[in-house]
Amino acid sequence: MTDSSLKTSPLHDRHVALGAKMADFGGWEMPIEYPGGGVVREHTAVRERVGIFDVSHLGKASVKGPGARAFINSCLTNDLDRINEGKAQYTLCCDETGGVVDDLIVYLRADDDVFLIPNASNTAEVVRRLQAAAPQGLEIKNLHDGYGVIAVQGAKSDEVLAALGLPTGHEYMSFVEADWNGKPVIVCRTGYTGERGYELVPLWDDSLALWDALIEAAAPYEGLPCGLGARDTLRTEMGYPLHGNDLSLDITPVQARAGWAVGWKKETFWGKDALAAEKAEGPKRVNWGLLATARGIPRSHCTVKGADGAVLGEVTSGTFSPVLKQGIALALLSPTAKEGDEVIVDVRGRDVAARVVKPPFVQVQVR
Repeated sequence: MTDSSLKTSPLHDRHVALGAKMADFGGWEMPIEYPGGGVVREHTAVRERVGIFDVSHLGKASVKGPGARAFINSCLTNDLDRINEGKAQYTLCCDETGGVVDDLIVYLRADDDVFLIPNASNTAEVVRRLQAAAPQGLEIKNLHDGYGVIAVQGAKSDEVLAALGLPTGHEYMSFVEADWNGKPVIVCRTGYTGERGYELVPLWDDSLALWDALIEAAAPYEGLPCGLGARDTLRTEMGYPLHGNDLSLDITPVQARAGWAVGWKKETFWGKDALAAEKAEGPKRVNWGLLATARGIPRSHCTVKGADGAVLGEVTSGTFSPVLKQGIALALLSPTAKEGDEVIVDVRGRDVAARVVKPPFVQVQVR
């Protein structure tokens, strides 16, 4: 039964009909895995062929009016002047301490028209902060329930989109405003798996028909509907952060090695002074990957110790890698830790040996 306190995506009935295991994800009841093989089968489909994800729980917001681009550039960390219209950019919304309110994608439509896709549970707060800071003349809307989002990820993603007459082949982190059967769809070359893929943003009421068409088009390639469980194992293999685990109000971009998404030379952005000071001084903890060298799967909050037993830090995300068939993790460790170090992870009272590595854990062939 559906938990009435949770929001549901426009594709909810399809997931229930397929027998998906549903769970609360950011206040939304979303599919975690489908019957017939679960997370490993779905993960493998993406790595080898193609997978279709419902990620309509992701937020959507618009910033429109004179100076929209400049305003967003003065708030979020990355430098919007680095990209042109028709491009997308990964960026961070920080508070005055440098903590991360959210990480999100910015779609630059025009200097006066910016589209945002934040994380599900953070959308309202990102919009609130932007609205509170916006000058007169800018209109900032929370469009969370206005659009669906469907991710098509894997080596055969181009073929799947082409079967529907949707544009393919544009460069990574760019987008095209397309038309499908007379219905508008934003086709963006982005994703959270590391594989070549697209994220499609249809209107909410058009999402179901698009999902059905994509599932049908993926069938000849043995493509599968995939849940958020596989999305998590795929992103962890790539070392991609999850807000609330690897980024948070307590975990800054400097600590998370996300400084590449910070426009350090910009005149201003939220949290700039605190982040610049932390960068200059050096963070007290740093994100690393951990590759288990013994049986065991590191999980979030597991303590990480050095060979001498001294505590080095803790795991922020951990899972079983279907490709490597080993436990892998992201962890915040002392600055003394370095690549190649042998460490011990306390997994429910059992010591699991691991090695400090630099993600990604898996090398993909296409993006």
